[in-house]
Amino acid sequence: MGVLAVAGKGWMAWDVQHSEGSKKTQELQEKFKKKFNEQEITAKFVSDVEKPGELICETAKREGATYIVMGTRGMGKLRRTIMGSVSDYVVHHSSCPVIVCRQK
Repeated sequence: MGVLAVAGKGWMAWDVQHSEGSKKTQELQEKFKKKFNEQEITAKFVSDVEKPGELICETAKREGATYIVMGTRGMGKLRRTIMGSVSDYVVHHSSCPVIVCRQK
């Protein structure tokens, strides 16, 4: 079993994103690498500041993903309409099925 983890930066100002986002992305990668190694799961991590939805779809297609599993922060309708949603983009543009899990 393989896992592809893609990290996006969200909607913070870019200069704040770059410094804080890079550190947070690195911390998350280390956390998940440890968990995946414990379960003997092969994982590949990629990151994109500008267009994470496109990166997810392109990478899934290139890697031959059977499906994509991703989370959602559950933004309200107005915020999602104005800002867009990575999970919404992936659901509508992916070449394979997408499972979206809402955060509790």
